[in-house]
Amino acid sequence: MIWAYPDVKLTLLLAGIFGLLYFIYLFRYWKINHKLEVEKRRLFTKVVIRTIYIVLFLIAFAGPSIGTSLKEIQEEGKDIFIAVDLSQSMNATDIGPSRLQRIKFELKNLTKSFPSDRIGLIIFSSEAFMQCPLTFDQSVLQLYIDGLNTGLVPNFGTDLNGPLRMAEERFLNDESPEVKSKSIILISDGENFGDDLEDIGSQLSSEGIKVFSLGIGTTGGSSIPRGNGLVIDPQTGKPAQTVLDRDPLQQIASITNGQYFEISDEVQEIGDLIAALERVEGGVTGSRIVEASANKYFYFLLAGLVLSLLDMMLPIKTIKL
Repeated sequence: MIWAYPDVKLTLLLAGIFGLLYFIYLFRYWKINHKLEVEKRRLFTKVVIRTIYIVLFLIAFAGPSIGTSLKEIQEEGKDIFIAVDLSQSMNATDIGPSRLQRIKFELKNLTKSFPSDRIGLIIFSSEAFMQCPLTFDQSVLQLYIDGLNTGLVPNFGTDLNGPLRMAEERFLNDESPEVKSKSIILISDGENFGDDLEDIGSQLSSEGIKVFSLGIGTTGGSSIPRGNGLVIDPQTGKPAQTVLDRDPLQQIASITNGQYFEISDEVQEIGDLIAALERVEGGVTGSRIVEASANKYFYFLLAGLVLSLLDMMLPIKTIKL
């Protein structure tokens, strides 16, 4: 017999408590025998029944597993590129403390949800740059996330095509022999001054690469801090305003059979994004044979319950009348 959840100390403690209480029980019966005429055979039968079902309960509680079998377990993996918008508008404070700071906090939790998958980090604004290639090293990835700031990239507008094409290129040139599912998390406030997303979306879709876009910001918008002042719109001479533009993010997600999620003053869908990524079937990277055993506690518990019910419903007379 193999114990599925071995806890020797607890089992011995329960057995000791049972033995002590049972000794007290027998001692009381012994005292009664001095005063009452008891039929020894019936008394012995009652004691045996109670002893058996209490022992069965103890065995069931220990969680016994009987017999073993070999089971093949397939190991699955995902490749995920996270593309983070570092344009000046990500410093806006309509999502506190700022859009970028909120994203950095959420990314730390997101990456921890996929410890066995390769994750890479792309930063972009008007141009895209590979910040961290696909890696299993969570500690390195966390360091890169901590260092994200809008000064890492040139800021001449935002082009959503750049990070998508870079991720596609890295996926296609990956020399890893393992076949994995490929996904891109595109994080931005949605302001796109680049080309239309139709072409890159169609290419990604044909290659089986899904884009899960995460919009951050509010429709009411906010001004953009810069140093001790604000970013000024050169056309109006007034502080520039940035708002969440869902359309391009929803478009690319729809074309690639991905999904759109949002962090705004109305919804907080980072948990839904994690759940959607978890539902993506990873490619089979290998398999291994393990020895498995099934917990058979139920049979001992059922037998103990039957005997205890019989003891309550069909009491055995111990005193002659």
